[in-house]
Amino acid sequence: MTERERTRADLLTALGELSRVRPDWRLGQTLANVAMAAGRMDAGGVWDLEDTEALAATRELLAQASTEPVSV
Repeated sequence: MTERERTRADLLTALGELSRVRPDWRLGQTLANVAMAAGRMDAGGVWDLEDTEALAATRELLAQASTEPVSV
C-alpha cells in the first residue's frame, strides 16, 4: 500500500469514527467542518483539502469530542 493509499484509508476510518461521535452531523456538514478545522474557510475549502490535512483536522475534531462532557 502506498503512503497516499494508507493516508486515504486512515482518513476514511477517522471519518467513520467522527460520524459515530457526531451522529447529528450530515455528511456534507462533516466534510465542511473538517475543512474548516483544517483552516479552509473559503467556499472551495473541501475541494482544495489534501487528504493529509483532512486526516489531521478529523483527528483534531475527534480529540475535541473526547474532551467534552457526556450528557445523560
